[in-house]
Order: sequence, then C-alpha cells, then structure tokens
Amino acid sequence: MFRTALRNVLAHKARLLMTVLAVMLGVAFVSGTLVFTDTLSQAFRNQSAKSYDDVAVAVTSTADRDDPRQAPGLSERTLAKIGALDGVASATGRVSGFAGVPDKDGKLIGVGWSNKGTNFAPGKDGRDPAYDFTTGAGPAAGQVALDKETAAKGGYQVGDTVRVATNGPVKEYRLSGVFTTEDGAVGAGGSLILFDTATAQRLYLKPGYFQEISVAAAQGADDAKVLAAVEPLIGNDAEARTGRELADEQARMIESGLSALNQVLLGFAGIALFVGVFLISNTFTMLVAQRTRELALMRAVGASRKQITRSVLAEAGVVGLVASAVGFGLGVLLALGLRSGMSAFDMKVPDGPLVLTATPVVSALAVGVLITMLAAWLPGRRAARIPPVAAMSSVHAVATTKSLVVRNSIGAAITALGAVGIVAGAGSGGDDGRMMIAAGAFFTLIGVIVLIPLLSRPVIALARPVLRPFGVAGKLAGQNAVRNPRRTGATASALAIGLTLVTGLSVLGATVGTALDRMTVDQIKADYMITMAEGAGGGLDGSALTALEKTPGVTAVSPQQAGYLEIGDDFTSASGVTPGDVEKVLNLRVVSGSFASLAKGEIAVADETAEKRGWKVGASLPVTFGDEKKGTLKVGAIYEESEFTSPIVIDAKILSAHDAMPYIPQVFVKTEGGQSAAHEKALVQALGENPAITVMDHKDIRDLFGGQINLLLNIMYGLLAMALLIAILGVVNTLAMSVFERQQEIGMLRAIGLDRRRVKRMVRLEAVVISVFGAVIGIGLGAFLGWAIGETVKSTLPGYALVLPWDRIGVFLVLAGLVGVLAAMWPARSAAKLNMLNAIKAE
Repeated sequence: MFRTALRNVLAHKARLLMTVLAVMLGVAFVSGTLVFTDTLSQAFRNQSAKSYDDVAVAVTSTADRDDPRQAPGLSERTLAKIGALDGVASATGRVSGFAGVPDKDGKLIGVGWSNKGTNFAPGKDGRDPAYDFTTGAGPAAGQVALDKETAAKGGYQVGDTVRVATNGPVKEYRLSGVFTTEDGAVGAGGSLILFDTATAQRLYLKPGYFQEISVAAAQGADDAKVLAAVEPLIGNDAEARTGRELADEQARMIESGLSALNQVLLGFAGIALFVGVFLISNTFTMLVAQRTRELALMRAVGASRKQITRSVLAEAGVVGLVASAVGFGLGVLLALGLRSGMSAFDMKVPDGPLVLTATPVVSALAVGVLITMLAAWLPGRRAARIPPVAAMSSVHAVATTKSLVVRNSIGAAITALGAVGIVAGAGSGGDDGRMMIAAGAFFTLIGVIVLIPLLSRPVIALARPVLRPFGVAGKLAGQNAVRNPRRTGATASALAIGLTLVTGLSVLGATVGTALDRMTVDQIKADYMITMAEGAGGGLDGSALTALEKTPGVTAVSPQQAGYLEIGDDFTSASGVTPGDVEKVLNLRVVSGSFASLAKGEIAVADETAEKRGWKVGASLPVTFGDEKKGTLKVGAIYEESEFTSPIVIDAKILSAHDAMPYIPQVFVKTEGGQSAAHEKALVQALGENPAITVMDHKDIRDLFGGQINLLLNIMYGLLAMALLIAILGVVNTLAMSVFERQQEIGMLRAIGLDRRRVKRMVRLEAVVISVFGAVIGIGLGAFLGWAIGETVKSTLPGYALVLPWDRIGVFLVLAGLVGVLAAMWPARSAAKLNMLNAIKAE
C-alpha cells in the first residue's frame, strides 16, 4: 500500500502543489520563529556574558535618593576601601542616567530607553577597560566621548562641539574621542556618552557618590571570597553579587522577554497552519472523490478499509515530509530576513552566528507531517467507508440526508454555545470577561465552520442578482459555487478565519482609537503638550517650566507634576498644577466648589475618589507628604474624573516644597491665537532646541495614542498575512481541481456555444463568489468579536462607543473579490484551453 501511496503522490504532483505550499508556509513560520528567537537569545546572552567578563563582583546602591537620611549612593571612601582589599585588582565606580545628542536635523540619535550617559573611569594606565578608543581619548572636564555608531550617525569628529541633552538644559561639550564597547545600551541600538566622573556625578547623583562599583579580581583570586570580603564594607543600602550571578540573571531575563515574542509569533503560525488544514482536507477530499473507482477496485481485489485509510495517510505523510523539509529551509531564510529587517529599522541585534538546534528541525518535521496527516484522516476514512459496488457505479458519492442533519445540528449547538460565552464575557468585563470571549470565539468559529456548507446556499443566493448582468457565465458561476456546499464551505472557511481576526482587530482598533481621540479633544484645551522625547526617560527639568512661562505669545502654562500624598492609611497620587492656568489648558468639569481654591492652598478631588472616601467640599484632611512632613489640606473642589490628572489636584508649589527632585512628565501650554508655526518655533527655542524634549500639537497628541494602535494593527495584519496567503492558495487549489473534475461538462458547454472568454468569466466569477462569501462570514464574526472585546474595556475609556470602520470593511470585501479574480487566473486559463472533444471523452 505504501508503494501505491507513493505512486499516487507522483501521479498527482500538480494537484498536490498547493497543499505542499500551504504546509511549507506554515512550517516556515514555525521554524523561522524558533530559529530567529534562538539566534536572538544566544546573541544577547553572549553580549551579556562579555559585559561581565572582567567583573568578579558588582555592587549596586539601593538607597532612596529622595530620603535625606540616607547617603544617595556608594561613596568614594567605600570605593577606596574595596579597591584596597586582598584579591582585588581594581574597583571602578559608575554613575549613569539619560543623555542624548542630536543628528544633523536636530533629532535625537538612538532608539528607545537605551540612550545613556555614564562616567569615564580610567585606571592607573589612563585607560578604562570597558571602552576601546578608535580615535582620540577619554574625556576631561568640559569634554565628552561618543560611541562609534552615534558619532557616525551625527557626523561628529574629534574636536567638534557636541550639544548634549540630559534631563536638564542642553549643554555644549568638546568631543574628545570615539570608542567601541560591549555596553548593552549600544548593543540595543542606543547611544552612549562618556563624561568625566565629576560631571557625571553632578548630572546624575551627587558629587562624591556612585550608583555602582565593578570589582575586578586579581589573578587566581576566587570570586566568592572577594564577594565575602566586599559585603561588610557596603552597609544595608547596597547589594553585592558576583559577575557570574548577574550574567545568569540577565540571561534569564532575556530568555523570559524573548519567550513572550516566541509565543506571539508561534500563535500566528498556529493560525496559518489551522487555515492550512482546510486546504489540505479539501485537496484530499477531492482527490479521493476523483479516484473513487480506483479505490473501489482496490477494495474489490482484497484491500481492507484500514489499508485504504492508511494509503491516504501515507500519501499525506509523504507530502507533509517533503513540504516540511522545504519549509524548514525557507524558515531559516525567514529568520535571516527578520534579523536583517530589525537592523534596517534601527533595532540593532548583537553580532553572532545563526543558531540551528534540534528543536526547530524536529518541530518543523513533526508539525508539517502531523498537520497534513490529521487533515487527511477524515477524507481517508470516508474513502474507506464507500462500498466497492456503490463506488464502481458512481464517481461522486452524495452525502446522505442523515449526515447533513447531524452535521448541521452539531454546528448549531457549538455556535450557540460559543455565542453565549462571548455575550457573557462582554457582560462580565475585565480579564475574566476576555478569557470567556476567547473561549466563546473558539467555539463559535468551530461551529460556523461546521455550519458553513448550510450557510452557503442562502448567502450565495443573495449574490445572484449581481451575477445576472454577466449572462450565462454568471448564472453558471452561481450554480457551480453551491453545487458542492461542503467544498465551497471548506474553501470559504480558510478566508473566513483570517478575516474574522482582521476585522475583529479593525473594529476594536477603530473603536478604541476614536474614544482616545475624543478624549484628547474633549479634555485638552491647551495648544501644545511638552514632554521628554521617547526613550529620554525621566521628567522635564523645572527650568523648562520657567522658560515656557517667559515665552512671548504664551498665555497659560501648567505642569502635570506627579507626586503622592498619604491620607489616612492610603497613598493617593496627586497632580501638581499652576492655579489659574490649569483651567485654561485642561477641560476639568467642576461638580462642586471651585478650582480657584487651589490658589489658597486647597485641593481638588476627582468625583469617584471623593465618593469612595466620603470627602466633600470643605472637608479638612490630615496629610503626610513625600518627605514625611505632616499637614492639613482642605477640599476646595470636586471635579469629574480626568485621564490627564491624578485623583487629587494641588498647587505644584506645595508638592515641590516636599520633593527635592520634582517629576514633571508633561507641561501644557496655551498660546495667543492658537497653534501656529511661529508659536511652535518660539517654544522650541525657549527650551534651548533640546533634542530630548518634544513639543506636541493637537495632531501629535492624537497620534501619540492613536498611532500606537495603528502600529499594533499593522503588525497584526502583517502576521496574519501568512494565513490569508494560505487561504488564497486554497481558492486556487479548489478551482483547479474543480476544473479537472468538470472537464467533460466544460467540453459540453464549449460544444454548445460557450466560448473561451465566457468559460474564463464563469470560473473567475465562481472564485469571486466563494471568496466574497468567506469574507462576509469572516467580517460578520469579526465585528461581533470586536464589539464583545470592546465592551470589556469601555469602563476605562470615557466616551466609548462602538465604531464600525466601514471604509476598511469595504476594502476587505473588495480585496476578497480581487483575491477571487487572482486565484482564478490559472484555473480559468486551464478551463478555456481544454480541447472540447478530448474533454467530452474524459471520464
């Protein structure tokens, strides 16, 4: 039977091509993901290990910088004591924080959180072992050094003046040198700026103190013994660990972070493979139907049912094995492409070899072969159940009424169960509700797939008026689409699954995006919002607030200074604002009292917090501030909850009096006459043209929220593209095999006058009908899921309302039709080229 199976595979190479492609793409996604994440993990682990190569012990300060009773870090005296220990070759103090430099266009160089400044700590030989200088030397006072890539991106050379942005005002330094390093900041695509130690301490901590001390052991010294000697010297506000422990911990963190990425990518690979199951099942169902007489003859000469089933599964196994082998190779290329793609988008990956382990190889073969055999099991079982005599008398076995009734009943029950779960989850809300929706969506999708042959006739019947203008070709296309509902349903299911997910994401994205946009427009009166640039970290310096207040054309300025108050036994976050100006820049709706009371040293409380705590206007509250000082604050106003303020609003001067280092994440600015290029330029100049500070107008503020959603949607669309591509292959496959089955019929149509042009049109229209049918089912399910998930988050979004993105839905329908046209190109051409006499004689 195995030889028979192999002969059948070789005899039907063209008909199995789409199955091979579907499995190959799914396997490529799986193996590419595993190889890519293994390569990333190994590269980051190697880089982490290199950064700790010369570190025997690392000491990290855990002191609270805001607590005046504690030293802010590790003192130079402690550094000297550690350096004098037996077994210690050297001890190096480090202090670091945000620092960035602009490129030629004034934009911040570097990616995300990884822009960093630290101190150059030379040893007795004048070298810092952490940095290898390619040109120039380490910085002295008034100088900085840049990593090689940052210098290249900014076009900087030794001796140039460099404008450096920190959390304070921009300052100018002379470039003393350019270096290479294994530092993780540079490895992650960021920039690294070296200052002399005194300057770095003044910028990031306090003169005479360090955040970390790296200890290098003398030759032959034991790291554990060095650690034991260091620990008594550092006190309770610091932690000492060996370099090996830190490298292992960082490796675990890398593994954990990449594990999440791995799971997401594998999830989308699973979706692609799930869609491929329908293509594979459809292919083997049609092959079995076309070979009914052959299989019946095998039964008649003594083959058992098990042997027939095993023969079909053996064919599937061979196909799966070939597809998996090719898919694995394609997956390796995909991993290389992803790595190169990350570098192209400035997401730097440390250098390292491509990692090929046994896991992706075994996974690729197992997934490909098992998925293919699983999908072929049902067609093989059906083939074995056909009685020899019945099979010899009819090429096509018609499903019995009983089997259709059972199938539809099961499908309806599963669909109803899933729909109830989705509705219940939408009503519950929160994480529990979303879990219920996920389970309900799974059952609903399975139920609809089971029911889809039943749905095909009434839904496709609605399209018949649209087909009438195409004459005989349109009428025949409509009839052909519902001739075999199971086949049509299986083909449409693949498209339906992909478009269910795409539409659900689109509905959710449009709804949340509109709510955020409405929230921004409704609650912000300011013309501009000033923040630190992405990745700059920290908050705005107080000098920036002063500069903005003095800018010509500015009529109101208010910070959103973050702080907290301890009232009773609870800590409550507070927003420090400018009394009198805050009402001009934010739309805060007063429930009772007045915001004018802020100028008297009183506070405003959000209505939900006031109701929960039982506070009313006029109530006096005992308060403990951030510096542990106590006082009493009076409630002067209660206002409607706002997304742009904390539950308590207070004069920023009161918060600053109890906070040595105020944290100001945002400043809102109102200008005379509204937004204009002149006002924006004035604000940028007032802030010293600091590349680490962003001036955002209304559009930028909306994009800050909505842009993230659109980016996420585009990533999801990209990941789902593989599933949609496999669905398209399914349409091509079904039409091609359908044309082969209907050779005699097409020959008869040609003989009685249907010319080649109309034969092509008939096949194309059939493909369009099937594709649009799948799209309609998918869009309907997706909109339902988008509504349900939206209901679980609406309590956190003021002004939430369901939004159906009709423009995108229209695009999806048009694309579905286009998919049908493209998928039909080869089958339609094959049908039109059939020789009518040979086709009529074909069996």
